Amino acid sequence: MRLRLAFCAVVLVWIVLLVRIYYLSIKSNEYYAEIAEDNVVRTKLIAPTRGQILDSKGRPIAINRLGFSISLAPHLKQDVRMVEIEKIVSIFPDQNATLLEKEYKKQNSPYNQDFIQIVDFIDYDTVLPHFAELNLRPNLKLDSSSKRHYPYNFLASHIIGYVGRSTTKDMEKDSLAKLTNYVGRSGVEAFYNNVLQGSSGVRKTKVTALNQVVEEILYEKPKSQDIALNIDMELQQFLKDTFGDAAGAAVVMDVNTGAIIAAGSFPEYNLNPFVTGITQKEWDGLIQDLKHPFTNKLVNGLYPPGSVIKMGVGMSFLNSGKIGREKTYFCGGYIELGKRKFRCWKANGHGNMNLNDAIRESCDVYFYEGSLEVGIDFIAQNLERYGFGKKTGVDLPNEFVGTVPSKAWKMEKYNQQWFMGETVNASIGQGYFLTTPMQVAKYTAEIASGKGLTPHFLKSIDGKDVEFKPTELFTPFEKEQLPYIRKAMYEVANHPKGTVYRLLKDNIVPIAAKTGTAQVISIPQSEIVRMKEKDMEYFHRSHAWMTTYGPYDNPQYAVTVMVEHGGGGGSAGGPIIKKIYKKLVEMGYIKLPEVVEKTVKKGKK
Repeated sequence: MRLRLAFCAVVLVWIVLLVRIYYLSIKSNEYYAEIAEDNVVRTKLIAPTRGQILDSKGRPIAINRLGFSISLAPHLKQDVRMVEIEKIVSIFPDQNATLLEKEYKKQNSPYNQDFIQIVDFIDYDTVLPHFAELNLRPNLKLDSSSKRHYPYNFLASHIIGYVGRSTTKDMEKDSLAKLTNYVGRSGVEAFYNNVLQGSSGVRKTKVTALNQVVEEILYEKPKSQDIALNIDMELQQFLKDTFGDAAGAAVVMDVNTGAIIAAGSFPEYNLNPFVTGITQKEWDGLIQDLKHPFTNKLVNGLYPPGSVIKMGVGMSFLNSGKIGREKTYFCGGYIELGKRKFRCWKANGHGNMNLNDAIRESCDVYFYEGSLEVGIDFIAQNLERYGFGKKTGVDLPNEFVGTVPSKAWKMEKYNQQWFMGETVNASIGQGYFLTTPMQVAKYTAEIASGKGLTPHFLKSIDGKDVEFKPTELFTPFEKEQLPYIRKAMYEVANHPKGTVYRLLKDNIVPIAAKTGTAQVISIPQSEIVRMKEKDMEYFHRSHAWMTTYGPYDNPQYAVTVMVEHGGGGGSAGGPIIKKIYKKLVEMGYIKLPEVVEKTVKKGKK
């Protein structure tokens, strides 16, 4: 028995020894071969150059300025590196020696054998006269570098967006952010960041023990992609000039595709200071400005829509089966609910109104009465289907959804019951109702075309067009009602009783329109005659809406304008709308009969 145990022990020892020998000679050989390979072959990722952004005519609107970065050798003693830093500061006085020293210390470590970048960008023309002098210094290294630049500065700033330095969080999400040091922070720069930043290249070289390159084994170029947008910067400039000093937003959208050829959130701001870091003074100026230039009002501005919502509410009336096209309600200037009067904008009333009349003349009482008959929940359900209370899908980050109020919404948000007075307020786009200019533009374009659209700025990636296919939005019954709704909108601008007939009756393009005056303060019940908007304090004035499409018989573009505290929708938005359509004809976006075109061109001269 003892002999067997001894024999087994000897066998076990030999097995252990053989396994160990196998591991050392075979398996560990692979491990040490990899280490040896790493010692001999050096792999370096190459950062891609960020893709350019172009407008629809190929004009660059976000580019990369060429320049150089400056790096110092690692493990330099303080007196040696200070000599190099002082040399840099003497040549480039805008550099700060203290900050350069701090940056060097932050990156220097016993394990780092690479040169340490202390200046990420100096313009090419600034460095060039000193290039030879700097290149002869063994402890200093110049590398090619680039910096994002926006040639148009303020123009289309909320659409284009800007890039900023990568944070630790950015680098955790995306390894390329660590390599490029920059990511898109807003606008299409952020939305299409993954496209614009491209993909890294790689360079493999054989090196000596002293890290000297002996041979290049592999080189793969980094790849980047340019994108083109549908916006036309000439039209953008016109939009900005036409809007003037007013605050608000405007959108010009193709009603058949959803392509946005011009849009603006006003006032705009300069993009370039954000690339390397905005000063505290500049930042304070932006956030303290009462016109909110840093807010992208196209998708982040929430406003009561006022009467521009009436086409959608009217469609919900027809969908209900309770209200037909010819059903009328009498408008005497107000209705009474309990002890409160809900007034029409026209103090002495409109008389008997059907839906066409009510849209044309923007009669509030018609919508009060209809909403009480149909109910808020049915109206809300329809309006949500038309795109309110949800994202439009436009290619801008952080889009807001707004609010379509209903009984369930109020209970969830406030834990309160719904009142009839809130139904009549919602029916004319007041009360809890909130929307964005982009939602209103989309809804108008969809009424014009009868299609479900995705608003978009992107035109192409590396020259290849990107398609945004329309969808089915309206039911067969609704498609039958659309011509009726469109005719009512046409009469808003072209019928003597229309709310903007006086302003737009001679418009160069026959358009369909709807105005909206969205109150920002409530009117006291004791006020019998409402104060005129022009006599109110600026921030008490209503927001002015006008949404349109044209030409009426062959819809091509929807134009939506919202002027903050502009007062009446027609008086504030009408002149802007009129100028935009004339410009669309002049630039060839809208084709008119030859006789009209000749008149336009003659007038332009």
